[in-house]
Amino acid sequence: MFSSHKASTMLALSLFMASVMTAAAGNFLQEVDITFGGPRANIYDGGRHLTLSLDKGSGSGFQSKKEYLFGRFDMQIKLVPGNSAGTVTTFYLSSQGPGHDEIDFEFLGNSSGDPYTLHTNVYTQGKGNREQQFHLWFDPTKTFHTYSIDWSPESIKFLVDNIPIRVFRNWETIGIPYPKSQPMRVYSTLWNADDWATRGGLVKTDWTKAPFTASYRNINVNACVVSSGSSSCGSKFTNSMQGGKQNEVLDAKTRNRMRWVQSKYMIYNYCTDFKRFPQGVSAECKRSRFL
Repeated sequence: MFSSHKASTMLALSLFMASVMTAAAGNFLQEVDITFGGPRANIYDGGRHLTLSLDKGSGSGFQSKKEYLFGRFDMQIKLVPGNSAGTVTTFYLSSQGPGHDEIDFEFLGNSSGDPYTLHTNVYTQGKGNREQQFHLWFDPTKTFHTYSIDWSPESIKFLVDNIPIRVFRNWETIGIPYPKSQPMRVYSTLWNADDWATRGGLVKTDWTKAPFTASYRNINVNACVVSSGSSSCGSKFTNSMQGGKQNEVLDAKTRNRMRWVQSKYMIYNYCTDFKRFPQGVSAECKRSRFL
């Protein structure tokens, strides 16, 4: 039974969380700025839809107006159809500077009839090398699907249509850096990367198919806003979550869904690439089979 002190503490925590979290659903006019590409980036229907395009002259992109420290970020995307070889569509979080943190979804285009490659990565203090890649169990060019980043002090979860495909845990207790102090913005871009994106750069962009266009809708941010460059919001969030054992990040049913995705659709895992890392894979790889 809760003591009155515990009950008041829980109430205070609930009120605090309600004050620092902000939810913004659906309106690109209110939530993002176009960062490059000029007329190749367009917002429609009063802010409900957005498109990014790529031609031989330039790609395009946008970023969130606000910075965040922890939260859930959802985006519905319909990827470039047809021959998208050489193109990369991204949805990611990133801080700034050489020692930046970053959490990546990158969609690597392919020749018509071949599947997209979904590339994920986590950077901490400017260092990445934590790539996992997947094929999808649907055609991501036919209709919109929801891609989500759920970033908390305990873990980073990558989700597709609310199915987790990857979890990166906070293993600071064994010396693994974890992104927790640098505010990040939401970014999305469409750009040409035919030097590496499709079969390691063997398949080049076919510019006769340009412009290449990806579509977006239903941006949803439920996250802690950082204002005036201050990270106090995030530090309070972190401190409020301390004092107990680390929560289990997925329940049994959800873990089983992630195991299904990883066993059927994962095509690359840095934790098993001993050729690339002959000195040994990163320490977190030894802690959990599913990252």
